[in-house]
Amino acid sequence: MLLSMVSLGEIKKIKELRGKDSVKTHLQSLGFLPGEKIEVISDNPSGIILLIKSTKIAINKAMANKIVVE
Repeated sequence: MLLSMVSLGEIKKIKELRGKDSVKTHLQSLGFLPGEKIEVISDNPSGIILLIKSTKIAINKAMANKIVVE
């Protein structure tokens, strides 16, 4: 399942990152690592706000489509 499809309030575990190496490196630098748990705390048409390791991070839908969760 892609992160962009996760409902508000759901907690998921990151399975893999997709995209170019530069995109993966950027996501990893923000804390998006396989095995990490993330929670969707806000969802709107332009992007989503996530809670990962007690940090709020906003990403756009295109970036969320590169994160596979389970």
